[in-house]
Amino acid sequence: MAIPVEIISKVIEQTAKVVDEQVEAQLSKLNEMDDDDLERLKERRLEALKKAQKQKQEWLSKGHGEYREISSEKDFFGEVKDSKNVVCHFYRNSTFRCKILDKHLTLLAKKHVETKFIKLNVEKAPFLTERLRIKVIPTLALLLDGKTKDYVVGFTDLGNTDEFSTEMLEWRLGCADVINYSGNLMEPPTGSQKSGSKITKVEKKSIRGRGYDSDSDDD
Repeated sequence: MAIPVEIISKVIEQTAKVVDEQVEAQLSKLNEMDDDDLERLKERRLEALKKAQKQKQEWLSKGHGEYREISSEKDFFGEVKDSKNVVCHFYRNSTFRCKILDKHLTLLAKKHVETKFIKLNVEKAPFLTERLRIKVIPTLALLLDGKTKDYVVGFTDLGNTDEFSTEMLEWRLGCADVINYSGNLMEPPTGSQKSGSKITKVEKKSIRGRGYDSDSDDD
């Protein structure tokens, strides 16, 4: 049953009235402030900006703001210990889908300076991959306060397509609370999966004699 136009118009009118009243209240509050109040407000905002800038510089000094490769398992433990939020891409050179992830992670590392983005070749980390039970390549390990909170295994959570958007991956990381996500966590971004996208299957591979699944059919 269609909603009458008159009801819709009335709802819109009432909503606009509420918004106008809220704006008027804020303006009235500002008008009531004297010079001292405005100066204190300005100082608080300036202090908040300084604090945010200091925090950003601290993150940058720890290697945030860029997507970097680490060379060993020993480096992994140092990097994780040094930062609260870490996204680590466990990759292999021969797996095509790892290169797709590289592209998106490079963009997200610049956008989300609050999180450290690193990558580690599984062939150089047999102990760590065994300890974290990583069986599918690529896998993203999402860590908070030095502990693994979640995993993004292959592209299943990203629409199971090679053509997922950076926004889709950003949403998935936001769901794990490993980045500061400003969007709606209740549903993924629209338009992230294109029509005719390629759905790939998992194939069995091995690294140094140990079994791993590869989430790509291009190996």
